[in-house]
Amino acid sequence: MRVAGGHGSVAWFLAVAVWFCSPPLGWGETEYFLVPAFATSKNDGQSGGLIVPILKTDPDGELRGLVAPMFIQNSFTGASGTVNVFGYGLTGQQLRVIGTFTEKIERELSLTYEDPAFAQGRFALKFGAAFFKKATARFYGFTQDTPKSNETNYTDREIGAYWQLGVYLNEVTQFALGQRFRDVEIQPGITDDPFTLARFPGVDGGQGASIVGHRATFQYDTRNNLITPTDGMQVRAYAELNQNLDDGEHPVYYRYELDVKKLFPSPSKRAILVVRGNLQATFGEGVPFYERSSLGGQNNLRGYGEDRFIDKQLVAFNVEQRIHVLRVRILNVMADFEVAPFVDVGRVFNTFKDLQLFSNFEVTPGVGVRGLVRPSLVGRVDYGYSSEGGAVFAGLDYPF
Repeated sequence: MRVAGGHGSVAWFLAVAVWFCSPPLGWGETEYFLVPAFATSKNDGQSGGLIVPILKTDPDGELRGLVAPMFIQNSFTGASGTVNVFGYGLTGQQLRVIGTFTEKIERELSLTYEDPAFAQGRFALKFGAAFFKKATARFYGFTQDTPKSNETNYTDREIGAYWQLGVYLNEVTQFALGQRFRDVEIQPGITDDPFTLARFPGVDGGQGASIVGHRATFQYDTRNNLITPTDGMQVRAYAELNQNLDDGEHPVYYRYELDVKKLFPSPSKRAILVVRGNLQATFGEGVPFYERSSLGGQNNLRGYGEDRFIDKQLVAFNVEQRIHVLRVRILNVMADFEVAPFVDVGRVFNTFKDLQLFSNFEVTPGVGVRGLVRPSLVGRVDYGYSSEGGAVFAGLDYPF
């Protein structure tokens, strides 16, 4: 979550105007409060600062909009300002605009929109676009056995956009088609680690890439809510053909993913066991390293920094117990709080011949704390432990 200056400021001011002044929503009250923010991870360093969430509710007390300015000091990138703008529609629509300006190198401006009930509920629509520079990206080489001493740093400069349109085959089954564009440049980083292209000069994708992807997705979803579910199951599978416009020798490669998650609630739903399995596969020559499967970060193997392990294939399992501990009224909304002990397990590998079940898997146990404003918003802090130490991640939405 990070505020873009200049033209980015225009974007988030427009978003505020559209969502906070839209007559059909019938706005109720506006409230704000102060929240201290902190995070520490192996890649991004230590961060501390303040978030000022400004909540907008309708007359029934339902959350309809959120503006969250952030002021953060980071050990690598210095001071930064961010504005996060979120809008929530009456039938599940979500608009997100994020802008960041950081003292050193990093920038971000992104917009995403989702409508799960587009055209009177016949379709599901998603689209988005982003520009960002992330100065603390890491690369260690390929395979599960890359040592910590291989660590390198680079700045990931990207421009991207995507769209996806799904049609409902029935109430719980969807088939979707979509495309994405991703333009990447690898630039010098900000840490004391060696520059990635100095240590890995011939790595695929090191000279950048302009990628156009074409994706077909199948989804079966019985969860009772898309953002804050308490019951149900989701199965999602996609096949993607990609064209690297900058690679004349190996322009085409393929990516596949199968993701399955199941929620097991207690009778009172005060404790919810969540189990997830994820399988990813990439086929082709010359696949850029940032297009391959990776483990580490806030959504899988949470004891490691982002992209700690990279290779063509991936298998991962997650088990998380979400335990409701408190419900309080914060200003004009009801907030729930959860404690969530978890275990993440996974490994990457080059070919399926290399996969040996119950062998060479990384395991990271940990615990998370979550705050929810149902049905639209989840904020979380997760601590994971690994053989290389611990990491703390803060973010929005559940990790899976």
